[in-house]
Amino acid sequence: MIQLKKPMKILLVEDNKINQKLMMFNFTKMGFNISICDDGQQAVDECSSNFYDIILMDVMMPVMDGYQATEQIRLLQDGKEQKSYIIGLTSNVYDHDKEHCLSVGMDSYMSKPFDIDIFCDILRQQNYL
Repeated sequence: MIQLKKPMKILLVEDNKINQKLMMFNFTKMGFNISICDDGQQAVDECSSNFYDIILMDVMMPVMDGYQATEQIRLLQDGKEQKSYIIGLTSNVYDHDKEHCLSVGMDSYMSKPFDIDIFCDILRQQNYL
């Protein structure tokens, strides 16, 4: 079991209910305080009034995709000391998909299906664990 260095809030932006339940189970077990949004617009609205340490952002969603949502969240956080660490989640594993994630302001990228070990590696690299 991993141990967070400090309490952390995570926002999962994912439109697939099965993925939401699976990830909610894992993150709760890990000690995260987790919130869930079904689409990018909900995530932007949520981030306009709340700060999240980590945002897991699916890139393909209805209403507003993860790329647009990330750009909007970065605008909201512009000039602020705290910025969320945004991880893009996509089924595509091509280099241009990773580059697109990073170009819109995401900090990292993970391919689906979600791999908890890779996620923990990212947390270790960011000194969250």
